[in-house]
Amino acid sequence: MARTSLKRTSLRKGVLLVATALCCTALLTGCSDEDTPSSVSSAASKAASAAESAARSVAGEATAAASSLASSVASSASDAYASATAEVGRELDEIKGGTDVKDDVKLGTPAADGDRSAVEVTVTNSADSTKSFAVQVDFEDASGNRLDAVLVTVSDVAAGKTGKATARSNRKLSGEVKTEVAKAVRY
Repeated sequence: MARTSLKRTSLRKGVLLVATALCCTALLTGCSDEDTPSSVSSAASKAASAAESAARSVAGEATAAASSLASSVASSASDAYASATAEVGRELDEIKGGTDVKDDVKLGTPAADGDRSAVEVTVTNSADSTKSFAVQVDFEDASGNRLDAVLVTVSDVAAGKTGKATARSNRKLSGEVKTEVAKAVRY
């Protein structure tokens, strides 16, 4: 809704600026006592300059509006990531006596899974008894901006064996999506 209102405002301003330029052209041409080609050319040149200035003004406003919209989208993505990370952090804090095993976790290639993104998580249990794993997977865009965070659990992995699970984003993510193991705890 805000995007539509922004477009309407920019369009109105653009129409007003072009109308002003056309009026200036008419006044400059009509006020001349001479109807020589050079006087008409001079008036047309002034009108073209006014129209160009109006176009630059509209373009500048459109650029500012687009920048504001991009900033708003980035802020929303950042807020969603912060919320997801906080929830994952709370769940990880509930694990007592866990061991950091980030190096024992491998991620597959992220892919679309319905309307969300997903990645296969493989854990290797290097302990001498059956263990479970809690893995925080961060989803990022192509620029490395964090978009989402999820916690996946791989339960009861036998000593020396691997276990698998799938981490799915909490929401739809657009563009190229990359994943990273942020934290991994064996317990």
